[in-house]
Amino acid sequence: MKSFWNYIVAQQELLYKSLLILTSSVIILYFFPLGGQFKYEFQKGMVWQYPDFYSPFDFAILKTESEIKKDKDEVLKNLKPYLRADLEIKDQILDKYSGEFIRFFGEIDNEKLDSLHHFGKDLLLEIYNYGVLPPNYNHKGNQSIFLIQENLEIPINVNELFRSETLFEILNRKLLISPFYNYENQFKDLFFELISPNISLDKEFFESEIKQAIENISKSKGLISSGDLIVAQGELVDENTFKTLSSLRKEFTLQQEGESYFWVVFGYTFLIVLTFTLLLLFLYVYRYAIYEDNRKLTFIFFNIVIVIVAFTLIINFNAEYVFVMPICIIPLIIKAFFDAQLGLFIHVLTVLLIGFLVPNSFEFVFLQITAGIVAAQSVLQLYRRANLFITVGQIFLVYLVGYIAFISIQERTLLELSFTPIALFMLNGLLILFVQPLIYIYERLFGLISDISLLELSDTNSPLLKELSDKTPGTFHHSLQVANLAEAAAYEIGANTLLVRVGALYHDIGKLKSPSYFTENQTANVSPHDDLSPRQSAKIIIDHVFEGILIAQKYKIPDRIIDFIRTHHGTSKVYYFFKKQEVLTPSIVNIEDFQYPGPKPFSKETAILMMADSVEAASKSLKVPSVSELQLFINKIIDGKMSEHQFNSSDITFAEIETVKKVLFKKLINVYQLRVEYPE
Repeated sequence: MKSFWNYIVAQQELLYKSLLILTSSVIILYFFPLGGQFKYEFQKGMVWQYPDFYSPFDFAILKTESEIKKDKDEVLKNLKPYLRADLEIKDQILDKYSGEFIRFFGEIDNEKLDSLHHFGKDLLLEIYNYGVLPPNYNHKGNQSIFLIQENLEIPINVNELFRSETLFEILNRKLLISPFYNYENQFKDLFFELISPNISLDKEFFESEIKQAIENISKSKGLISSGDLIVAQGELVDENTFKTLSSLRKEFTLQQEGESYFWVVFGYTFLIVLTFTLLLLFLYVYRYAIYEDNRKLTFIFFNIVIVIVAFTLIINFNAEYVFVMPICIIPLIIKAFFDAQLGLFIHVLTVLLIGFLVPNSFEFVFLQITAGIVAAQSVLQLYRRANLFITVGQIFLVYLVGYIAFISIQERTLLELSFTPIALFMLNGLLILFVQPLIYIYERLFGLISDISLLELSDTNSPLLKELSDKTPGTFHHSLQVANLAEAAAYEIGANTLLVRVGALYHDIGKLKSPSYFTENQTANVSPHDDLSPRQSAKIIIDHVFEGILIAQKYKIPDRIIDFIRTHHGTSKVYYFFKKQEVLTPSIVNIEDFQYPGPKPFSKETAILMMADSVEAASKSLKVPSVSELQLFINKIIDGKMSEHQFNSSDITFAEIETVKKVLFKKLINVYQLRVEYPE
């Protein structure tokens, strides 16, 4: 049992990676629409490359969203509104009429008074025959309406209802043909006080009718029988054929849901696991440092899963909005923390997985991969705001050109261009601008470092670099010189210039522990090494790497920068004191006492720093060399590092090393400062 447990502990790294793949796959599978996959790919305007295709079953040809919207608008236009008459208000007004009538006509003799009373009551009943609309009522929709009076539903025209604004006009017309015209003012005052609206729109009833009418709209416009020829080989997929094939694909997916569920899950599981396995293999072969770091692996898998889940939710809401999701954030984020090549690789894998979800997958995959290539290649310094806006503009342009090209192919005209996809592309670009705050959040969550943080670390007024400048001015000056050399070399070979500059600024901070033991900080002719043995001196020199790591950790310098401290001497020897020990005790020299512990540089940036640091330090021993002597000197220093195999773990090429040599030569051609001479 103990041996089994020991085996588990020994394999914990592999187990974690397996668990990461499993967890990510389960999450993606949970959100994946697990219907059957239609086996034919087709595009409107393209030729059908497959054999003659016959319908495998009966299915309806579905209407497009625009056709359904048109039907919906037509239904709403023809739908009759429902108005409700409140008969209680009518009865209250009729009851109130007699009392109010006496108030306005009380001084008239009884015989005429009775006639006036009947005339007014008949007019009131006529007004409330159907009912009175509210003041300034604005009717929308069909002029034919349904008027609800208690339980009766009366179909009438809305113009048959009384409007209070026309009260005086109606009174004038009625009084002109009656013997009571002289009582116009009394009737106007009476009716003005009595008339009250009793008609209102029955919103609840009308909305239920709208809902029912919309539900009754047919989603299909035709039927294809089993065995009918849909498209022949070599035939152009026109508008009608495309709609038919799209309807068949949707029906096929729906019919497959629930059928052979196990095999669908089985297939998707293998595809997803295969994708993640390919990612791990790529990292193992080309980015081993990332492969070994479970924190960085988790960060990469987290981004892939989040993007796929977000796409799934958008597609479930409305598949037309797939281009709103700013998937090009992935290469930008991965580049900010790692490099462009890895960002593009992860982007491609993510797009391929999402391709199973979206309609018109070929069009989607083509546009997204093309935009991803532009995103990965265009951004050099993401911390520069102008670069980010330029990148967003380039991504939008790729989407726009791709959309126009596909419309041209599919529609054979540009008249079918729609503003909606263009608006989605613009919104996509605006969302990409949130990459900078997102990078900041990721830095805090995963302890990573981006170019934005590197820019902050490059400030020479930061506490640690200020201390280095005050206590070890020679080392600080050396670090600045190395930073300039390394940055120029990194630029020439396409490495991360900001990263190598920051690494150079911090690579010698360990000399803060014993500054006087390093020649660049010595002001007197007497060296403290004169009182020490070569072995003791070598230990102090070597220890500046360990001290640098401790100081960096104390100041919470990111691991990505600490890597430069660890590797800037690799496994090379403290050559001066090693040769000195050989002279004293040639037979008992232990090389390990004079050798840095490593590791060797494992990236282009750390390899560049080693070359720049070695050449800059050694150049202090030169007096007044000629141009040819300086060139030979640089070649000798760097070739010596190559003969020690210091660059074997980094991904720098021989051609790039030669380029670095040329850059260092150009930069050092006028630099001549004294330093301890290195023995031949």
